[in-house]
Amino acid sequence: MEHIISPRTGVAFRLNAGQRLRVIDPQGEQVSDMLAFNANDTDEVISSGRSLDYASKLFLTTGDPLYSNRSNVMLRILEDTVGRHDFLLTPCSKDTFRIIYGDEHPHHGCFGNLSHALQSYGIKPDQIPVAFNIFMNVQIDGETGELRVDPPLSKAGDHILFEAEMDLIVALTACSALQSNNYAFKPIHYVVETVGVPVG
Repeated sequence: MEHIISPRTGVAFRLNAGQRLRVIDPQGEQVSDMLAFNANDTDEVISSGRSLDYASKLFLTTGDPLYSNRSNVMLRILEDTVGRHDFLLTPCSKDTFRIIYGDEHPHHGCFGNLSHALQSYGIKPDQIPVAFNIFMNVQIDGETGELRVDPPLSKAGDHILFEAEMDLIVALTACSALQSNNYAFKPIHYVVETVGVPVG
């Protein structure tokens, strides 16, 4: 069953070990922030620092694992039709829009959506780390280290497929930042697949 995340919203759900998560960009150029927590101990959480350190690269794609803060593999990327995602920048928030964009009445952003979606699992805002920003296209100047957010490279129907290596609580958004999504807010679709069971 294909689930729809409406523009500028988020969801959270269980993903059991061995299940697969397919995240789809149905219209193109739309980012999805993804978090993962150990379902049996939510102090264990996806880690940008460890994942990038162990991979020795900034851009993770097919075959790469996503590690936890305890150096355990949480998810592995099985398929990736885009090949460019970000694992450096924090989820956008009221403070992002206030500090970077100067908004007087800022939207609560992906951080607010993630916080709300994870509340029913007992996960507090201060437990939210850097997300794996699916389809986000961050360019890095190798000389100065300057970061630039360009439009996502994803086209309509592009996807990334993960397999869970432990029981997880996963949170996903349809990102709320204008610049990240080429100045248009669009939905994100996702499917949870059990190996050997046809997708309904």
